[in-house]
Amino acid sequence: MPVLPRITIITPSYNQGAYIEQTISSVLDQDYPDLEYIVMDGGSTDQTLELLRKYESRLIWVSEPDRGQSHAINKGMARATGEVIGYLNSDDQLMPGALLKVGGFFQDHPEAFWITGKCRTVNDANQDIRKPITLYKNFWLSTRSSAPLSVLNYIYQPATFWRKGAVEQVGYFDESRYYAMDYDYWLRLRKHFRLWFLDDNLACFRVHATSKGVSSAPAHFEDDLAVARAHITSRPLLKLHQIHNVLIVSVYRLLSAKLQRGAASR
Repeated sequence: MPVLPRITIITPSYNQGAYIEQTISSVLDQDYPDLEYIVMDGGSTDQTLELLRKYESRLIWVSEPDRGQSHAINKGMARATGEVIGYLNSDDQLMPGALLKVGGFFQDHPEAFWITGKCRTVNDANQDIRKPITLYKNFWLSTRSSAPLSVLNYIYQPATFWRKGAVEQVGYFDESRYYAMDYDYWLRLRKHFRLWFLDDNLACFRVHATSKGVSSAPAHFEDDLAVARAHITSRPLLKLHQIHNVLIVSVYRLLSAKLQRGAASR
């Protein structure tokens, strides 16, 4: 049988002790034959370090002050020895069998340098939520084209993986980006490589009251638009991007209000 590529998963972490054990388990339970798992913690003061020590025989971890999420990811990428890299935030999860599908795809498609798949969006109880947004993103994913990225970021970060060789062309994450560092990276990747699509749920993106994408949606999409302006020269496309962001921020505000009402009622 062909040898599957080594995969490195990086988890940037800071005070997510309520969720990180589920994240860790979702990676370590993949049963992938050649997995490197690196957790870059920013100096958590909650139960995170206790949990990392619990699993330290099966992963690599460092806890030290950093300059934010992008810096933590970059430190992990610099340590990575895998041929394929992805990062999973400390409140998200991989779906069972995801890495076997990803590794198999890269093995079967040596010409592919980055791939993305579908992703569930879940709440604290791992129940599917925001289904209309998921359907909307999946529609754009089904086009199997990176062209719509000029107008919206429809790529699910936890379900996206790239070859380490791509880093030699694209470099590391922009540490000045607090929210849209992933979108910036996708736009840089597409300048060099075709986007490939794996038609399967590969991960779960968790939404909770303190999620960056929920609690700070306006700031997130301001950064998103700044990234678009840095990479896209077409004025009509930038105008469409701006209009789309205004609409989606309105949706996120409604979702955030609903989430907060639900949390207050418990």
